[in-house]
Amino acid sequence: MALLRLFILAVLVYLLFYLLFGARKNKKSITESDADAERSSVTDVLVEDPICHKLVPKGQAVRLRHNKEIIYFCSEECCEIYEKNQKEKE
Repeated sequence: MALLRLFILAVLVYLLFYLLFGARKNKKSITESDADAERSSVTDVLVEDPICHKLVPKGQAVRLRHNKEIIYFCSEECCEIYEKNQKEKE
């Protein structure tokens, strides 16, 4: 009978240890792998508007092709100002 109690106590101590320390280790490794996946899945970069110097996601920026180069703007207004400035330079 004492041997059975000792066995049950040992199993309970093992389960308690696993719940406290083993679960934390698995949770941490999952969190680190999720962070690595997020870093590698960046799909949009920030571009700077040449007029007002705001940073805009490239996918949401207004585009203008000028001299075989694509220029990105935060808004139509900045794009129009840029076009006016280019016309004045010519």
